[in-house]
Amino acid sequence: MRPTETEDFQHVAEQIKRWGVELGFQQIGISDTDLSQAEQHLQQWLAQGRQGEMQYMAAHGLKRSRPALLQPGTLSIISARMDYLPEQPDKSHALLKQPAAAFVSRYALGRDYHKLMRNRLQTLADKITDSVGPFGYRAFVDSAPVLEKAIAEKSGLGWIGKHSNLINRKAGSWFFLGEIYTDLPLPVDAPASQHCGQCKACLDICPTQAIVAPYQVDARLCVSYLTIELHGSIPEHLRPLLGNRIYGCDDCQLICPWNRFAKLSAEADFQPRHKLDQSSLIELFGWSESEFLQKTEGSAIRRIGHQRWLRNIAVALGNGKPSETSASALQTRLTHDSELVREHVVWAMARLDK
Repeated sequence: MRPTETEDFQHVAEQIKRWGVELGFQQIGISDTDLSQAEQHLQQWLAQGRQGEMQYMAAHGLKRSRPALLQPGTLSIISARMDYLPEQPDKSHALLKQPAAAFVSRYALGRDYHKLMRNRLQTLADKITDSVGPFGYRAFVDSAPVLEKAIAEKSGLGWIGKHSNLINRKAGSWFFLGEIYTDLPLPVDAPASQHCGQCKACLDICPTQAIVAPYQVDARLCVSYLTIELHGSIPEHLRPLLGNRIYGCDDCQLICPWNRFAKLSAEADFQPRHKLDQSSLIELFGWSESEFLQKTEGSAIRRIGHQRWLRNIAVALGNGKPSETSASALQTRLTHDSELVREHVVWAMARLDK
């Protein structure tokens, strides 16, 4: 039976948080739908063109910042956090100092989190239905225009740091977010407060200085954007700054002092697959398209496709130490069908010849 009293909805909210933890989420928070401040920030960011080629950031009008436009009837939002850190950060630090090693953002080492979290959110919604009866809802995990970090901040899961990632005082920032928009008038949690203070470690460490000011990221400079979102040629002046990062970048998280509180994930699906946490650039550059598709099945990496995979690794090889092995590997792709791949291979070979 659907609750009618405030006290009854308070009990439902407490149940939701308990069920969420039982389902493997580390924390559940609840917020209202007022994202007016976040909307202003988003509109300014878009007006400055800092989204680059990510046209989807502007493609849905105000649906991203006004939940009831996306899901009519939405009154409250359940926000869920799930930790994903697969290994101790010192291993990441060590990899970034090895030019011949391939660095893949830690979130992409295991299986794609979208399906796992979406299924868990659906199970949570089913539990709510069993408790209160049918209700209007829609679950999201990066699957629609949703301001997930702003919602999570309002629901008390953490605050948006100077690097634009969400930070939790007890868990750092190595976690995924998911949401359930609901038509239930659930009691909301207190929003998280800011705790970055005077620290600007993330601004200083960013390889491309993409964090142009506190809380302002220019995606067009970000390594994650350049290696994942950008479809064409990586700007030449930025290529040397990518180092050995071939898919994403974790530098701003690795340097954040709050991540000393981060805990390793217990989820088997988030553990590294196909030795992506310990592979050499040359080994991964040798993958054929069929090998790439086979070894990235169920992985977030597959979305960039084989051509961009080779593009990224060619740049990383060009940033490494000159060697006959690297030159020979690059030589094998000089006649690749893709002009994009060939261009970056030629650049890399010229870099190694200097």
